[in-house]
Amino acid sequence: MLIGCLISWFIVATPVLARSGPQTVFAHFIVGNAAAMTAEQWESDIREAQKAHIDGFALNIAPQDSYTDDVLDKAYSAAESVGNFSLFLSFDYGSGGPWPADRVISTINTYRNRSAQYHYQGKPLVSTFIGADNAGDWSYIKGSADCFFMPSWPDMGPARLRDYLDIIDGAFSWDAWPVGAQNKNVTSDREWMHALSGKPYMMPVSPWFYTNLPQWNKNWLWRGDDLWHIRWEQVMNLQPAFVQIISWNDYGESHYIGPIYEPGMPDGSSKYVLDCPHDAWRALLPHYIAAYRGSGMNSMYQANQTLPLEDKMVYWYRLNPSYAGSANGTTGNDPNVGQEVMPPNELAQDRVFVSATVKDACEIYVQIGYCEPTILQASGPGIHHFSVPFNGQTGPVRIVMVRDGYEVAVAVGPAITDDCKDGNVNWNAYVGTSD
Repeated sequence: MLIGCLISWFIVATPVLARSGPQTVFAHFIVGNAAAMTAEQWESDIREAQKAHIDGFALNIAPQDSYTDDVLDKAYSAAESVGNFSLFLSFDYGSGGPWPADRVISTINTYRNRSAQYHYQGKPLVSTFIGADNAGDWSYIKGSADCFFMPSWPDMGPARLRDYLDIIDGAFSWDAWPVGAQNKNVTSDREWMHALSGKPYMMPVSPWFYTNLPQWNKNWLWRGDDLWHIRWEQVMNLQPAFVQIISWNDYGESHYIGPIYEPGMPDGSSKYVLDCPHDAWRALLPHYIAAYRGSGMNSMYQANQTLPLEDKMVYWYRLNPSYAGSANGTTGNDPNVGQEVMPPNELAQDRVFVSATVKDACEIYVQIGYCEPTILQASGPGIHHFSVPFNGQTGPVRIVMVRDGYEVAVAVGPAITDDCKDGNVNWNAYVGTSD
């Protein structure tokens, strides 16, 4: 047996910034993918989000979708029926072009008094996806639809944002993924926070990114791998006013953490989405969010009595090794925005990733196929994160938590295989849990 901790983290106490703002956590929800969702499905999704301690959805709406108003009414009604769950509008200026200002005003005012509408400082929160070219519209919009405006203007960047501090009330960054063969750092977060000069910052958190939708000129990946765990540690340290998870249901970009609804998948995405559930990424969210808020754990992610730890493992990996088939034209990084094109296998690592909450010290055995397992050491109670390389091994993945010679949690994931669908590597992740 191979004994050791092959790339492992245990969250240790680090200096954190002063807490600011309401520390509310939202998930980005693509309304364009929800045309076929029933009221019952909306209510089910909201309840699942609540179980994960997510406070609400940011509803991404595009101007070209004829069904937007019907879906929004269904969403607000479902949130009000379930209760204790908030929504706000995020106007997408990218997928269908810019929104007419008068239509933005009308839409904000239609929902501003719904009981599920999220308000901050007495005003309905409103955001965007891109739209910097229409930044000048917002003085007029806010004059007729008084709102707390926190746009996401990655097409502007933090340096130019300073010129609009008299219009905006805060900002949301879309920069949730690392560029190149490295892990995500907080440089851009700090740049946005500095540019805001004390106004609230909404920090993006995402677990993954892979898209192959040639009809939209999209076929690239950014490194996911350890990102879900690393990013929550960064949230805990930076203490932003808000967090937005990207995303709940963007299947086309593979960063969904909600249930998969096949009618909502963009054309061509089913080949890399259907066999890759991501629901288990929500399993440890209550602990990460509690640590961010400082209410459920201390800075070492150790539980207190209000949020006790249980022995639970969440794991994820790609079902195909990077060498197993064609990359299918997928690049590492996005050439559409001038990023250096790299082979995708230099960014996406052939590894099994495991995050675990443990009640006490234990070992975690990770076995691929019928090879000898790797034994990982969790030194004490808290959240531990590990990864183990494929090392050319294929077959089902079995992960076992052992304490005092007894198996206390077991997970078995599908086989890592060289048999690629249509001969192409699937760069999406399969995510599972020991529950």
